[in-house]
Amino acid sequence: MKNETDITRLQKKKAVNRPDGCWINNSAIIVIRRAADRLSGWFFQTLTVFSALIVFAMAAGLFLRSRPILMDQSLNRLLFSSSWHPLRGEFGFLPFIMGTLWVTGIAVAIAVPLCILTAVYLSEYAPARIRNFSSPLIDLLAGIPSVVYGIWGVLIIVPFIKDHLAPFFGVFSTGYSALAGGMVLAVMIFPVIIHVIIEVFRAIPYEVREASWALGATRWQTIKHVVLRRGLAGVIAAIVLGLSRAFGETMAVLMVAGNVARLPESVFDPAYPLPALIANHYGEMMSVPLYDSALLFSSLILLTVVLLFNILSRLILIRVSRRTR
Repeated sequence: MKNETDITRLQKKKAVNRPDGCWINNSAIIVIRRAADRLSGWFFQTLTVFSALIVFAMAAGLFLRSRPILMDQSLNRLLFSSSWHPLRGEFGFLPFIMGTLWVTGIAVAIAVPLCILTAVYLSEYAPARIRNFSSPLIDLLAGIPSVVYGIWGVLIIVPFIKDHLAPFFGVFSTGYSALAGGMVLAVMIFPVIIHVIIEVFRAIPYEVREASWALGATRWQTIKHVVLRRGLAGVIAAIVLGLSRAFGETMAVLMVAGNVARLPESVFDPAYPLPALIANHYGEMMSVPLYDSALLFSSLILLTVVLLFNILSRLILIRVSRRTR
């Protein structure tokens, strides 16, 4: 009897008293918790896979809708022909691809030096008061709608190019040009590049800077030879992210780029990027054979390029994070 009483007491110590007066063994609670953990893990894994599959579903849908024009014309003709006459069945995307490259290249060329210098100042030189004041302003640039940037470009950038910049170089320009689109896009991608570069610089251990100073290097020498060199991969990733952001921008570029379907020969010539082509013409002239398929093929090009840019930037960021650990 004594042994049975001890066993009963031991079982009660290993059990939990429920409000309804019943006793639940601890092992049963562990089993329930493990089952709940497995169920929640499976649920969140399903959501993650579903979110990732959305991109591939979009790509597959665009490809299926683009098949008619891909079957009718060669890929080489579509990508490298400059003849765009939908009524005659000619769909050469080269002017739009080159317009996108011109605008994006100008934006990156303007934004990269300014963003790197700004990130260096905010992370290495600026006191905490200035950093706390400037960070919300940079975030505000990321939250401004693109149409507001477009209006700003029409009212400020376009007249500046037409009345001052183009005459200074001895050329005529209406102001609606690849340069106008690039300048507006440069301001739009400032927050993306600046924030990523600052995070990369912060990931570099402070002891590395102290070691450089201990060897007699100045602050700028430390930044130039230690911080920038150590964070070079992250800086490149930030530039690639900004490039992908600029590559797919639509409304602001549509309002200031000029939208003329011909190859630009200088920064003062009008450009016609792919996003502007889609926004201007999708839903119109759908009675023209293959026109709908051509516009969806341009969407597929945009999606593919932006996806490649993002994958490349993520791989570079993973690499730099491993190097700085």
